[in-house]
Amino acid sequence: MLLTVNVTFGVVLAVLLAAAATVAAVAHLGRAREIAVAGVRAAVQLAVVSLVIRWVVDSLPLLLAFVLLMYAVAVRTAGRRITKNGTWWWAWLPIAAGVAPVVCSLLLTGLVPLKGIALIPVTGILIGGALTATVLGGRRALDELGLRHGEVEAGMALGLPDRDARLEVARPAASDALLPGLDQTRTVGLVTLPGAFVGMLLGGASPLLAGAVQLFVLVALMAVQAVAVSLVLELVARGRLYRDPA
Repeated sequence: MLLTVNVTFGVVLAVLLAAAATVAAVAHLGRAREIAVAGVRAAVQLAVVSLVIRWVVDSLPLLLAFVLLMYAVAVRTAGRRITKNGTWWWAWLPIAAGVAPVVCSLLLTGLVPLKGIALIPVTGILIGGALTATVLGGRRALDELGLRHGEVEAGMALGLPDRDARLEVARPAASDALLPGLDQTRTVGLVTLPGAFVGMLLGGASPLLAGAVQLFVLVALMAVQAVAVSLVLELVARGRLYRDPA
């Protein structure tokens, strides 16, 4: 067992969460409250999931409903991180376009069975990766357009269509959203030992099988994130996702 769940576990967890929020507050990062709320929410949500997961994995309708719930939460979270106005719902597209083809190909080829015990963790990892890439890509693109608005207008003055002028400015910044996934893949086994790999080893799988599964997850994540970043950039360039003027 990797961790012993007891009173000491709870105390250490609370201290770590308090430390994270305190450091953010002292450094004036502006995220102290969000850190505290996120930690509490994670505890509650994991407790609920732990209680209902046994019924979800044994029922196909409940399994599909749970996957849709994961997707819906990811869309709202990503969209509201990118913009506060009504265009946030466009986040459905980059997340779905990145995740759906990969999950469907896994099911059709039989690499992942249509069972909750396999589908939920794999889909969750992919949706989480798409969420992160969509948020980072969308925010970086909109930030850059806000800072370099004059360059966009100059490009349009030279005859570039609105979309192309925005792409020229926003594309390099949005592509930075791929860096966390790239760095994780480049350093796996040397700097990081990701959860899927460690979890399989602790569950008794051979190192070769654990490594193969982790490699698959990392490559699939890069594919999902590349699609997500490309599409969120396109949405920003076409004006589908935007921020209201300050």
